[in-house]
This record gives sequence, structure tokens and C-alpha cells, in this order.
Amino acid sequence: MSIPLIISMLLVSIYNLADAAWVAGLGSDALAGVGFVTPLFLILVGLGNGLGGGATSALSKYIGQQRKDKADNGGLHVIILTTIISLIITVLLLLALKPLVTMMGAGNTLNYALDYGQIMFAGSILFVLPNAMYGILRAEGDVNRTMVAMAISGILNIIIDPIFIYTLNLGVKGAALATLLSSALVILIISYWFYIKKDTYIKPTKTNFKFSKKISYDILKVGIPASLELLLTSILITVLSTILTMVASTDAVAVYSTGWRVVSLGTMPIIGISTALVSIVGANYGAKQLENIKLAHRYSMRLALLIAILTGAIIYIFAPQIVVLFSYSAGSAHLAGTMTDFLRNMTLYYLFMAFGAPSTFLFQGVGKGLTAMVQTLLRNVVFSILCAYLFALVLGMGEHGVWYGIVVGQIIASIVTTIWANTYINRLIRLNT
Repeated sequence: MSIPLIISMLLVSIYNLADAAWVAGLGSDALAGVGFVTPLFLILVGLGNGLGGGATSALSKYIGQQRKDKADNGGLHVIILTTIISLIITVLLLLALKPLVTMMGAGNTLNYALDYGQIMFAGSILFVLPNAMYGILRAEGDVNRTMVAMAISGILNIIIDPIFIYTLNLGVKGAALATLLSSALVILIISYWFYIKKDTYIKPTKTNFKFSKKISYDILKVGIPASLELLLTSILITVLSTILTMVASTDAVAVYSTGWRVVSLGTMPIIGISTALVSIVGANYGAKQLENIKLAHRYSMRLALLIAILTGAIIYIFAPQIVVLFSYSAGSAHLAGTMTDFLRNMTLYYLFMAFGAPSTFLFQGVGKGLTAMVQTLLRNVVFSILCAYLFALVLGMGEHGVWYGIVVGQIIASIVTTIWANTYINRLIRLNT
């Protein structure tokens, strides 16, 4: 299950990198402007991923309980709930966009941030709904189609990005439009599988729908906390961007926000393994096969660590070549050296995330979304921000101190989360024997 998920997530990260690479041609101000919108955009990513995680957790549990009727009913619950919530979040983000990016210190990059953000947030549902629909497919173990849909979307985005940005002369607006159109295609593809071809195991159709508070609760008790997890990541990026403008300049924000896209690409295999773990844990939890949960958790950490070592080594060695993608224009060439240093400083981040991510996603699988959110709160808001503040401002290390804070925060959080998960699994087995 992990392999197609890893491939699909890598493709999504690659087309996010393509966005940054093409925008870099507009100069460092455009790159920084998009960077200021990134933490707010993560709210959309978190909403889609969170509701998709809620779908996977609830529906895989129903499948493990051999309740296909509840799985079918739950599938349409996911789509309806996602549509309603995404429309609400669209209004909130559009209203909050200008005050927030101004507060973050966008300064002379404000117009770029508004041009990019207003389009992205106006089409929020086009980005949120596909991720929730992926969760339905993952619940039944069908990750291959998820990979196909993401691949088509990613390839389309890479192709039309330069057309919209440069040929049509839309600038950062073009990057936003290209992303939304590519994402909208995913909705059409998955809808074709659900409602025309009708060959998925779960049938989220009107005939199988009957509103249920219990099913809605099962989805939202994991989906909402999981959505808030990336909101916490958004808060992290917002605070770190603010600290960077205090100790350096908007160029430091451009380095961080763009370099973080590469880091995100490097973490996708780990997230793919952890996401696959949710449906495996959910199905075994529903079937009361608790030893399998322990086995899957340990195996996922070993596999994630192996990939993290390989990923960290590749990015460390080839960092100078990677940053060329974002520093090829005269307006962004001066960022190359600092961005290379940033990527190399993040090497340890991958290694410790290999333990922390599977441990957090395990709690989503057993339906404890609030616990998973608390762990993310500790990692992002408590440990990472405190460490970044300590190193950057108290110890006077500047922007490098922010980087060190991110890594140290991840190390502390991963140790705590792994111990927490192991303790929970052992107690769960002991109480049911």
C-alpha cells in the first residue's frame, strides 16, 4: 500500500516544486510573496488530508467489521461533509488573507501574496475535495487509483504552469490557476470511477445514503483534529516566517518557504508509509487483531528509517544542484548559497520523522484523532517554535537558529511520540487479553 502512496505523494510534491521553480523566474519578491501564503494554503491541505484521514480511519474500521453498508453510507458522508466545510473555510480564508500576510511582514511582496492567495482560496473546494476522496479509496486499500489520479494532476500542472505564468503573462496568478485546474481534474477522474464506471468497493451513492450522526462523528472525530494538525503546521510556518523577518529579511522567508518544499518532498515517502498504516491499523482495530497493529507500527518505522537515511543522503549531496531550480534568474540567484545550507541543515529532520510520523498516524488509525493532534501541537507549536525562538533570538543565531530549532523540535517530539505510541499499543493488547 505504501509504494503507490509514496509515488503519488512524490508527484504532488514535485508539482509543488514546479510551482516554486516557475515562480522563481519572476524574482525573489514573487517567491517570497507565494511563501507568505504557504502557511495559509496548508490549512487547505490540512483540511483535505484531515477529512481524508477521517474517511480512511472510519471506513476501514467498518470494512474490518464487515459492515459494507456503513462503509458505503460513510463514503457519501465524507463527500457531503467535505463540501460544506470547504465552503465555510473559503470565506474565512479570503477575509483573513490580507490582514494575516501583512502581519507576517509581507511588505513589498504583499501584492504578489494577494494575487496568489485570492485565487487559491476562492477555489478551495477544488483542492480540498480530491484529498477527501482519496481517503475513501485508501480505506478500501485501493491506492493504485489514487496514484493514477495524482499523477495525471501533477503532470498537467507541470505542463500548464509556464503557459499560465509566462505565455499568458498571468504571473503568480497563473501558478494559482494552474494548480486549481489540475486539482479539479482529479475530482472528475474519481467521480468517473465512483458514478460512471462504478467498480470501486465502496459505493458512495445517493441510494446508499442515510444520514447518520454516528458515522459523521466517526469521520469528524479523526478528520477535524487531523485537519487542525496542518493548521498547527501553518501556525508554525507563520511564526517562523515572522521570526525570520525579525532576524533577517524577506529573502530569508523565500529561502525557508522554498527550501521547505524540498524538505516536504523528502518527507513524502515517510508520510506515504504512515498514511498506509492508518488503513492497516483501522482494519485490524475493527477486527480486534491487536498484535497486527504492533507489528505494522514497528515495521513502518523500520521501513521509514531506511528511506529517510537514503533521502537525507541524496538531498545533502545534491543540494547545490537542487537549488539551481529556484535560483536560475537574476532576481533569485543570490539565494542559492543560503538555500543550500538550509537543505543540508535539515538532514536529521528526516531521520527522526521516520519514528514520529508512523507513531502519530497510528492514533488516527485507532480513531484517536485528538491524541494525534496533541502530538502535532507539541511538535510544531511547543517544541519547534520554542527552540527556534531560543536559538534565533535568545542565542542570537539569526536565520540559522530558526533552522536548528526546527530540527531540534522534531527530535524531541519524535522521541516523545514514539514512546507514547509504544506504551499505548502495549496497554491496548494487555487490556484485551
